[in-house]
Amino acid sequence: MAQSKQAPSGHERIETSNVLMIVLILVAVAVGGLVEIVPLFFQRSTTQPVEGLKPYTALQLAGRDVYIREGCYNCHSQMIRPFRSETLRYGPFSKAGEFVYDHPFQWGSKRTGPDLHRVGGKYNDEWHRLHLISPRSLVPESNMPAYPWLETAQVDPATMAPRLKALRTIGVPYTDAEVAGAAEAVKGRSELDALVAYLQVLGTAVK
Repeated sequence: MAQSKQAPSGHERIETSNVLMIVLILVAVAVGGLVEIVPLFFQRSTTQPVEGLKPYTALQLAGRDVYIREGCYNCHSQMIRPFRSETLRYGPFSKAGEFVYDHPFQWGSKRTGPDLHRVGGKYNDEWHRLHLISPRSLVPESNMPAYPWLETAQVDPATMAPRLKALRTIGVPYTDAEVAGAAEAVKGRSELDALVAYLQVLGTAVK
């Protein structure tokens, strides 16, 4: 007499059901994510700015927008890991409190070019201008593309006050005076000026 096939149970039941496996994986990832991420919202080291950190000026913020628009983050990270090989090359390792005004932050892990988190003040403005217009004029072996159009493209003053207001709603402490003066602060400035201003402030809150 043929025996009836016993229904799977335990791990066998999970491993033979695609739907159940997917649901349990999603539950495990969600619980793990909550355990790892939620506590960070309550740690002072990750929610409070480091001493001396200031919100980006209107010109620096415009430069950051150019940086993101041109995809600079595809080749440059902005997070120095706490390893000797990294701190010797780039400077002090990055701290969470340095990024509380970054929305979104530009940490990254892809480095076709060097990490830029401590590039502020490393070179003068003219070096950055030349490097962005013609990278190989300063670094012959560079494979970085040139960005000559930034020299003639102008920052749009009308976009800056709304930009600062939006950031203020999510916690960046811009004053009414800074919002009101945002348009004037970038008037007549090129996108190259803005990008250089942004690069020159990176990592300078930590000495």
